[in-house]
Amino acid sequence: VAVLDADFQPNGDFLRHTVPVLQADPAVALVQARWRFVNADECILTRMQEMSLDYHFSVEQEVGSACHGFFSFNGTAGVWRVHALADAGGWKGRTTVEDMDLAVRASMRGWRFVYAGDVQVRSQLPSSFKAYRYQQHRWSCGPANLMRKMFWEIVANRQVSAWKKLHVLYAFFLVRKVVAHLVTFLLYCVVIPAYVLVGGQDVWLPQYVPMYVSAVLTLLNAACTPRSCHLLVFWIPFENVMSMHRSKATIIGLLEASRANEWVVTEKLGGSTTSTPAAATTTMAKKKKKKKSSSSFLAPEIVMGLFLLYCTLYDMVFGHDHLYAYLLMHSAAAFVIGFGYVGSQ
Repeated sequence: VAVLDADFQPNGDFLRHTVPVLQADPAVALVQARWRFVNADECILTRMQEMSLDYHFSVEQEVGSACHGFFSFNGTAGVWRVHALADAGGWKGRTTVEDMDLAVRASMRGWRFVYAGDVQVRSQLPSSFKAYRYQQHRWSCGPANLMRKMFWEIVANRQVSAWKKLHVLYAFFLVRKVVAHLVTFLLYCVVIPAYVLVGGQDVWLPQYVPMYVSAVLTLLNAACTPRSCHLLVFWIPFENVMSMHRSKATIIGLLEASRANEWVVTEKLGGSTTSTPAAATTTMAKKKKKKKSSSSFLAPEIVMGLFLLYCTLYDMVFGHDHLYAYLLMHSAAAFVIGFGYVGSQ
């Protein structure tokens, strides 16, 4: 069964490259293709999404396929074995990430997945920040909620090895879907600014923590999209500021709070996926822009921007670690996001 979202369009030989993988190995349940974005050049928001998703496919999906035969189904651009779907219990609507739910259950039944990075399917990225924000809420809340629901089920599973269960629970769920968001927010948006205010002889923050470690990790992420390396100056603070929104969604999912099952369809501006990226971008640019309203202002991000700006000024006057440039970039990113100047308006 080939699964494709409405805005995804594969090449004519899509099945010729994916079905033989299932035929060659009866233990393979899923062949996942790579997404190719036809509107990546539409605005800076789509360029940054391209960077993040290129890393996801080039590293996370590739490594998961090679090492453990497990990675999360991306919900589209994949071909499933019908027997594997039935064996895993079929689709379930208990979370907003039913694709990931299915993948985890199939993996716990002993099925393996194969990532076919050379098979690309044309798709679109959300270009409005409102749509992107809703998408990120779902992508952060859903996995955390799924981990809550499946934790003991995975622990008690006897059909796969302990190493695979550890990989799914620790590396896939805990580190990538929970800790990554929380640590990013707490370190870069709370600890470092707070250090500027209270730092002194009794509190010392090594310079390599805010600078060198984050720089290395960011460069590794950006290496998958070298054409966008010049956007790192904004991409780094943008991702750190967005970690507040993702952390909130993660906590909602873990606690199964009121918005845990909120589903908002990701709005995309349209345009033909059969066209070239440049043509698609031109089509998008012709869309009529809407006037900015007060509803596009995001109070949490604006408050964060004010806090970071205060820390910037404080460090410029009283600080000794010269973190004000770092804080100023994050403050600017928070204001840009808070006042709605990201993405197509």
